Amino acid sequence: MTFRRGAKLDPGQVRDRRGVGSGLAVGGGIAGLIGVVLFLVMGGDPSQVLDALSGETVGGENTTDLTEECQTGADANERDDCRIVGYVNSVQAYWSGALEGYQLASTTFFEEGISTGCGFASSAVGPFYCPPDAGIYIDLGFFEQLKRLGAEGGPFAEAYVIAHEYGHHVQNLMGNLGSGSRGAGAESDSVRTELQADCFAGVWAHHAVATGFLRPLTQQQIGQALDAAAAVGDDRIQEQTEGQVNPETWTHGSSEQRQEWFRVGLESGDPEACDTFTADL
Repeated sequence: MTFRRGAKLDPGQVRDRRGVGSGLAVGGGIAGLIGVVLFLVMGGDPSQVLDALSGETVGGENTTDLTEECQTGADANERDDCRIVGYVNSVQAYWSGALEGYQLASTTFFEEGISTGCGFASSAVGPFYCPPDAGIYIDLGFFEQLKRLGAEGGPFAEAYVIAHEYGHHVQNLMGNLGSGSRGAGAESDSVRTELQADCFAGVWAHHAVATGFLRPLTQQQIGQALDAAAAVGDDRIQEQTEGQVNPETWTHGSSEQRQEWFRVGLESGDPEACDTFTADL
């Protein structure tokens, strides 16, 4: 997907903390993606995160000035970070009109580690949403990790990740985070929460052109999103990291489920179609 060259970006919706060093050294990798991120997304006690994530941050200066560099859709077509700014702007433009009482949430770029309302987090955790401060956090290097998981990559794979995290913000505003039993398993609330965020990402994609930032989707771009969704399926990750699949420990859903619910949102364009909590998975 390419941006309309004359579209006006709002870099104020993104904080750039790259270049702010960190002494944080936390393991986790994929385990962090399907463990700690889930905990944060489900509104867990930040003090418990602090017990799991230890370290300290060291101040520094930003390496870029998004306000100066990311002003138009033409910039988004040329720069990776400006492209993410554009996706953030488009996603929030859609939800601002679709969800009554929608509140803008900031996305923060960081490297290595960062202090959040949920405690300290390492890049190893992957992209995540923190309910206490209603912020999305991402090390842009994650998109290279996504390719190592077997994803094709590409601009709309990035859009899917951003829209999924904002899906969690929408859930938080709707009161759908942290309700009921979290748990694990193929039909757990944890899985249903993630699949709804995938569906919300698809809903945004359905309306993306109407937000005024983006040109019409191509089948190749839709394929990039579906490919990314498959790459972060619990079964795919377990097969690659453990050599076996155990649905009883799933927290995000299978590759097939993640693709399916993204398609539900994409084809319907209706958030009401994303009721994964009562659906048969």
